[in-house]
Amino acid sequence: MKILSLAFKHRITYASNCKSLFSKPLIKKFSSCSRVRDAFSPLDTFPRRHNGSSESDVKKMLDIVGVKDMEELASKTVPANILSKQSLALGKGLTENELLKKLKNIASKNKTHKTYIGMANASLLDEGTAAAEAMFIAYSAGKQKQHTFFVDKKCHPQTIACLQTRAECFKIKVVVGNALDYDFDQHGKDLFGILAQYPATDGTINDYTELANKIHSMGGQMICATDLLALTLLIPPGEWGADIAIGNSQRFGVPLGYGGPHAAFFACKKQHVRRIPGRLVGVSRDGSGNKAYRLSLQTREQHIRREKATSNICTAQALLANMAAMYGVYHGPEGVKNIAKRIHNFTNTLAADIKSHGYTIKTNHFFDTLNVHIEGGSKKIYEKALKAGINLRKVDDFTIGITLDETVTKNDLENLINVFAKDPSYVPNLVDIEKSNIPNRFLRTSPFMQHQVFNSYHSETEMLRYIYHLQSKDLSLAHSMISLGSCTMKLNATTEMIPVTWPEFANIHPFAPIDQAEGYKILIQHDLAEITGFDGISLQPNSGAQGEYAGLRVIGAYHKSRGDEKRDVCLIPDSAHGTNPASAAMSGMSVLNVKCNNGDLDMKDLEEKAKKYKDRLAAFMVTYPSTFGVFENGVVEACEIIHNYGGQVYMDGANMNAQIGLCKPADIGAD
Repeated sequence: MKILSLAFKHRITYASNCKSLFSKPLIKKFSSCSRVRDAFSPLDTFPRRHNGSSESDVKKMLDIVGVKDMEELASKTVPANILSKQSLALGKGLTENELLKKLKNIASKNKTHKTYIGMANASLLDEGTAAAEAMFIAYSAGKQKQHTFFVDKKCHPQTIACLQTRAECFKIKVVVGNALDYDFDQHGKDLFGILAQYPATDGTINDYTELANKIHSMGGQMICATDLLALTLLIPPGEWGADIAIGNSQRFGVPLGYGGPHAAFFACKKQHVRRIPGRLVGVSRDGSGNKAYRLSLQTREQHIRREKATSNICTAQALLANMAAMYGVYHGPEGVKNIAKRIHNFTNTLAADIKSHGYTIKTNHFFDTLNVHIEGGSKKIYEKALKAGINLRKVDDFTIGITLDETVTKNDLENLINVFAKDPSYVPNLVDIEKSNIPNRFLRTSPFMQHQVFNSYHSETEMLRYIYHLQSKDLSLAHSMISLGSCTMKLNATTEMIPVTWPEFANIHPFAPIDQAEGYKILIQHDLAEITGFDGISLQPNSGAQGEYAGLRVIGAYHKSRGDEKRDVCLIPDSAHGTNPASAAMSGMSVLNVKCNNGDLDMKDLEEKAKKYKDRLAAFMVTYPSTFGVFENGVVEACEIIHNYGGQVYMDGANMNAQIGLCKPADIGAD
């Protein structure tokens, strides 16, 4: 089975009237894209609007290169044995207006119910991934000599699943249990860390002070998965003994988007700073002595340490991080605290009314989440809610979970209460319960968000001026082209971005019933299989490096399914992107570098190493075109060599844009 894991999330691509940039009709009739061919041809075609080169520009470039047309350029650039003989079967191209109409139709197939499921994120670069990175930091702090990691059973289920997957390749034993009632001494000196959720996935606020003291006495690290909004009211993890705090920033103004992307956050004690995945901005001085900000610590160490790197994180999720940051800038400390208080008051009010109908609230101390026990079973309530356009969390056969957020209104609350009302004629009479359900011992007293930037821009006008001031410091497409490397985000046209704002796409919860996301299903099963030639597609990885990891784990699972578990060697060209060897190491593979000569793969070295390790060869990672931008002639032969010795080929999609319409990874030999 051929699987492609792509490094972008729910991206909407579409063909123009001229198909792909280098598909056969376009190669032969490139100039026809830039002018009206007849009286009935539409003007709002994608190439005319978004391919910046005019006919004269193209001719000048072709003259400099020394070819007569685009067809000759393609034939001289791409090896003949992989150059596609047919155009992509993508159907008739659409104009931009036609595309928007089609997308509106697709979006209408999604059902935007009012959702109270909670747990937010479910993508591969989020709270679960951050928890895994924290686990590895704790593992590294213990010199990788301890191999047991404890996870409280009240962590979000997707986080537990992610940890278990990540731990497998490092032979780390993940133990799941009740952290408040567990005999940690049974693990002796082998326990290197504990993860607890605060508040827990069932909404409970627990005191983990003694838990932190216990793991510290055993030489391990205390990790806390938490909620930024809740921490405006609750004692922060660092004050009760946590060494690392992680979570996701979705609640700070980022739409649900069917699971992401949402930027994770990661905080730790100073002793762990140099192990943090990502980049840290520090305060420095410029050449004139003025205060300046710079990247003071970068652990994109995979470019330096490669297979010895401790993380393959390759993105800052900058757009989502900036959205969450600007939410904080606009609201300020008092604003976000007031939002948190409102949510908590609503939750208190809801709890009181639900209890008045004879139900039991299983959550004693809570912030925004209730677990309600339903005598006789939860199915009836769950289905009644669905009919009312409401999504609840079905925790088990007798428990319903409800999580409120800042979008909830009084009317929403009344509709929710009616779901639990046993008398059909019941009319909710909401009473504002201002007294907090949170005991004083849990309440935060320390200040937060004290920097001037969070206390200055609280009107729309002030925010617009501040954002404009910041953007004036950036080099963007408003100034020039951005000639950075292969893994930069490619330009998305405005038409492609508009649907992101539509509620039918933005407001779908990742754990909503599948029949509420039929529109997303259509997008996910879009044209990428035809473009790449593969049989199956996953859009879950939220970065190239996460796609690498997913692909290599699939390859490992393939070998395991065939009883070939000893295959653990991954061959990687020494010119490869640094995340390649880092991802291979994280997948439990031993990395061997393959020589390159002036950017070209050394075929002799590849075959010698593939033959030497034929009994252990698991995978070969190749970027195509290469990181030097070259369509190497030997790529088909390289894939054949790997297959002949029992391995699988992972093709890095960083330069996939250059292949579209010219060749397909599956035809080349990638798995």
